[in-house]
Amino acid sequence: RVGHPAMTIHDAASAHFAHWPPGLPRHLTLPETHLFYNAEVAATRYPNKPFVVFYDTPLTFSEFRRDAERIAGWLQREARVQPGDRVLLDMQNSPQWLLAYYGILRADAVVVPINPMNRTEELRHYVADTGASVAFVAQDLLPEMQPLLGPFERDAFGLRRIVVATYSDWLRAPTDMAVPAFVSAPGVMLECEGLVAWRDVIQTDLEPGPMRAGPQDLAVMPYTSGTTGQPKGCMHTHANVMCTAVTSAQWLGRTQDAVALSVLPLFHVTGMVGGMNALLFVGATSVLLPRWDRDAAAQCIARYRITTWQTTTTMVIDFLANPNLGKYDLSSLISIRGGGAAMPPAVSEKLKLTTGLDFIEGYGMTETMAGGTVNPPHRPKPQCLGIPTFDVDARVVDPDTLCELPQGEAGEIVLHGPQLMRGYWRQPEATCAAFIDLDGKRFLRTGDLGRVDV
Repeated sequence: RVGHPAMTIHDAASAHFAHWPPGLPRHLTLPETHLFYNAEVAATRYPNKPFVVFYDTPLTFSEFRRDAERIAGWLQREARVQPGDRVLLDMQNSPQWLLAYYGILRADAVVVPINPMNRTEELRHYVADTGASVAFVAQDLLPEMQPLLGPFERDAFGLRRIVVATYSDWLRAPTDMAVPAFVSAPGVMLECEGLVAWRDVIQTDLEPGPMRAGPQDLAVMPYTSGTTGQPKGCMHTHANVMCTAVTSAQWLGRTQDAVALSVLPLFHVTGMVGGMNALLFVGATSVLLPRWDRDAAAQCIARYRITTWQTTTTMVIDFLANPNLGKYDLSSLISIRGGGAAMPPAVSEKLKLTTGLDFIEGYGMTETMAGGTVNPPHRPKPQCLGIPTFDVDARVVDPDTLCELPQGEAGEIVLHGPQLMRGYWRQPEATCAAFIDLDGKRFLRTGDLGRVDV
């Protein structure tokens, strides 16, 4: 990855505290708990409150905890998944995606989120590299995953079990929304050995054993392709993921009454944090769409009084180009944020005119479990990556000498903070090349270019 030199971050030294969000501490004390504890807390505090709304069907926090625990019980007792084992998760955004993610965590296993656009040969690498024996797959993606069930012809590895989810199982309430055909499709018969229907996993109603994993144990391993070679697994601990969940909630002032439009892909760390983990931490509600649909997005904002929307520049452009946008009440929105590419000035101006809100840009990567720098909500700066968040040290260095560069000069962005991955899975040389020591601290070389601004 190489970013554009015009991308800027606010001064990473103490000067950036002049723009710090009012009322927030400079240091963030993080919970030292298993990620699933967030589900237990939310279910205890808000048992009947919706955690997820999917085409007008709610999933309450208590239902979420119950089904995630059933999944964990099945993984441990039927699939013989052991602590630290890797489990693949290959679906579009859906209630089952969130349930599988936290069910895997509850079993003390490691979630390996998969891009649903991957084909069989790409999936073969994930199975072989992780050593996974179990995968959760949506039925629309099963044809790509099923060839990996059982030992490969030329290798000893392969999947033993594939849990097949049907999105329409979570269409339990009447809706006037336009439901995509792949979501409304009925369940299919599973006649191959090793295939297990999602509903059968839930109906076994098996209780999991006690949680054993701690903050420094692996929790999630998203893959990043980089620029060369096969994709590499980024090893993130419970502590890494907790850091970005809490940071996201605190930085944007989210409370239990926040309602988020979650349309970014959950397999990607940005959607994973903003559309799921941060919301569960505070007990907020996620209105979930499996794919981008500008009419459905506007309809959800109006119907559910959505307060926060995490998005991309491309989505915003399409959203504002909707000739029917004026029919929808968007007044509930109080925060629109995103990243991935700089927001063009003309688009941000139109967004401001339409919603009264500034677009809050941020910067992060798979290796940092999403955000490392984010614009202060009270003072967002267009075409800027923001300022380092809690306990993050962001610098711009010469890529060759690794010496810090003066303000305004373009160089490589390097990051230090509590959300940095442990390293690349089974890639010690790549891990060594990805990190440098500066002033006694471990920094990630992002490979992205930027410059320091004020």
